[in-house]
Amino acid sequence: MNKILVVGSIGLDSVETPFGKVKDIPGGSATYFSMAASFFSPVNLVAIVGQDFPPQHIKYLQRKGIDTAGLVVSPGRTFRWKGKYEYDLNRAHTLDTQLNVFANFQPELPADYRDSKFVFLANIDPELQLDVLQQAKKPKLVACDTMNFWIEKKKPALRRVIKQVDILFINEAEIRQLTGQSNLVKATKIVFSWGAKIIVVKQGEYGALMFTKDFVFSAPGFPLEQVYDPTGAGDSFAGGFMGYLAKNGELTEKRLRQATIFGSVIASFNVEDFSFNRFRTLTGKEIRRRFKEFKNLSHFEESL
Repeated sequence: MNKILVVGSIGLDSVETPFGKVKDIPGGSATYFSMAASFFSPVNLVAIVGQDFPPQHIKYLQRKGIDTAGLVVSPGRTFRWKGKYEYDLNRAHTLDTQLNVFANFQPELPADYRDSKFVFLANIDPELQLDVLQQAKKPKLVACDTMNFWIEKKKPALRRVIKQVDILFINEAEIRQLTGQSNLVKATKIVFSWGAKIIVVKQGEYGALMFTKDFVFSAPGFPLEQVYDPTGAGDSFAGGFMGYLAKNGELTEKRLRQATIFGSVIASFNVEDFSFNRFRTLTGKEIRRRFKEFKNLSHFEESL
């Protein structure tokens, strides 16, 4: 089975939504991605935390089949993020960000990580993403994520990353900001011209659109009765997507469509509780059942 290399952030989040409030819970792009991907494939994790990061969280990641040899525990405090959501859960209001040890993060891949065939560059400085790509040896598939800050501050470096990756995960507002094009179809054509082969446009509660040069696939948002915390939903989506592809090792149209749905499945479970708490009890049976429910959401018979 193929292992996935993920390089990103691990932090402690304090989150408030209309449905609850929590403090110093595990967060960060690499955390959510790793947990989501681990339902399908083993994960090699590269990140940094401070000495104050609770060791029981690291042990739990390890129990989920996540290799933490690339996790550096550095003197100082762990990256922290504090945010609040109104009833519109598609938008977070950042109340406080403390980079702490993450400000000096310089990813260094352990020797046995460098041969990873599937690589995910989570939402970090594109200069660091480029550095990771120089360390990796001939991966089969490389994907990356980004955010509005990097688009605004480091667009040239981000474009160099996009040129070297196969898949770009990005939300609607970000791809419009990146390309200066309001129409999604036209925006994806611009990004394709920069080198990306597949573009997954995340649409929050409304689902996701996967664009290739040959076809477009739409995954609906899953109608949930219980949504507590959307933090990490995008990273969980990417984890489910990449985890499924790594498990099968195929990059066919069939597998890409299935991966998009599995990404949506995992993300839909993630939002049912704070942090990755829902993942603690999630079973393979539940994942398979919701995958079938997703299929039924959009299934229809042809008509003459």
